[in-house]
Formats: sequence, C-alpha cells, structure tokens
Amino acid sequence: MYYLFFFTAFILLLPRLASAEIRTEVIEYKQDGTVLEGYLAYDTTMKGKRPGVLVIHEWVGINDYIRKRTEQLAKLGYVAFAADIYGKGVRPKDPKEAAAQAKIHKSDRALMRARAMAGLEVLKKQQLTDSKRLAAIGYCFGGTAALELARSGADIAGVVSFHGGLDTPSPADARNIKAKILALHGSEDPVVPLKEVLAFQDEMRSAGVDWQMILYGGALHSFTNPASGNKRDRGVAYDQKADRRSWEAMMLFFKEIFH
Repeated sequence: MYYLFFFTAFILLLPRLASAEIRTEVIEYKQDGTVLEGYLAYDTTMKGKRPGVLVIHEWVGINDYIRKRTEQLAKLGYVAFAADIYGKGVRPKDPKEAAAQAKIHKSDRALMRARAMAGLEVLKKQQLTDSKRLAAIGYCFGGTAALELARSGADIAGVVSFHGGLDTPSPADARNIKAKILALHGSEDPVVPLKEVLAFQDEMRSAGVDWQMILYGGALHSFTNPASGNKRDRGVAYDQKADRRSWEAMMLFFKEIFH
C-alpha cells in the first residue's frame, strides 16, 4: 500500500513535471555584514504563491548537488532557496577545508542559527513564497543547521534532516521548537553514532516535540549523495534505495505539513 501511494502520486505529478519551467537565480544577501550568496529555484508555469523550502548545504557548501536538490524541490511545486552558511566565495575545495569551515559553525551555534535564519528571511521575501507555509531541509552539516534553526524557535512548519548531525550544545532549546521534525538516518552511520541518535530522541521526547525518525537499514553516512561513492572504510557511501526512500518520506511529510 505504501509503494502504491507513491506510485500513484508520481503518476499524477508526471504531467506537471513534464511542463515545469524552472527559473534559477543567484541571490546575494547579508548576515551581520557578511556577504552570502544563495541559490533560488521556482517553477514559472505555476500560478500564485506556494510553500517555501529552505535547503542547507553539506560541509562543502553550495555546489552542483545542492543546486540539483533545490531544482528538484522547485519541480515539485515549491519555492526553494539554498542558503549559504559559509559566505560568498567560501567553497571548500577538499575535505580539510570543508572540515575547517564546518568546525567554525558547529563551534558557534548562534552563528549557525543566524546564517540559517538569514536564508529563511530571503526565502520569505520572495514574491511567490507563501510565508505561512515554510520548511527547511538539510544534508549532513546542513541537517545540523536545519535542526538548530528549529531549536532557535523559527516559525516554520517542518524540518527534515538527511543524515545530519543531531547533536547540540543546548538540548534544552528543543522547548522552543515550533516545527514538526523528520530525521532520516542511516542505521550504520558511524559519523553520527547511536549514542548521538539516542540523545537526540531523548531531547525531542523531553521537549514534547512532534518528531519522527526513520532509520535506513545498512545505510552509512551521506547516503543521498551519489558523489559519496562507496567509501565504506570511512563510513560514507551512496545508497540508492535509502536515497529514494528518504526523498519519498520527505514528500509525504510535506504533504502533511503544507496541506
């Protein structure tokens, strides 16, 4: 029945997906004087306002993968905006640079929240965005940032974390969460181990948050990104089934929160 639902939904979407005309824009904006550069996508064939989805990048910053995800959301009928957490021109070229940038923001959660909020404000101001129907999604580092945005008390309907870091130095801030939470996680992810998963669950439970968590059996870290390859010795690998299933779970979640 579960797969029949998504097959039927996909068939119904096909005519609109085929006729979609996606417009993209690079948008420069600022957070406390720092220049940031995000990526906007929306379907020009649709009429009227529609829900907005903020997309937060992995530790390598905005790249082709994040732009692709942003465009996929636009094809589904959302105004999608990829926020820039690092700053204009800050695009790590290798894992060492990426780790350094991620550390800056993971060590300063107030800054991480402020950068995510700045992106959300850009999304809200778009002419086609229904500012009363907003969500945020994030991948890996971006999952951490999306959850921190929720913990800040942002007025959004939902947050989806794809293989994101679940830890926070301020678990008590979960009481500020207004959004529904969906965490999509690999069961064998060594980067975000079981101890962190259990602590996140306790945090959500203690704060009375409306939350869900789906574990994908056998999946490692970064399971949605084909560029992850199969580096199982490093705990990272693309998993086609988990990628598909997690995207479908996100679509069902959006159906719940936006309709």
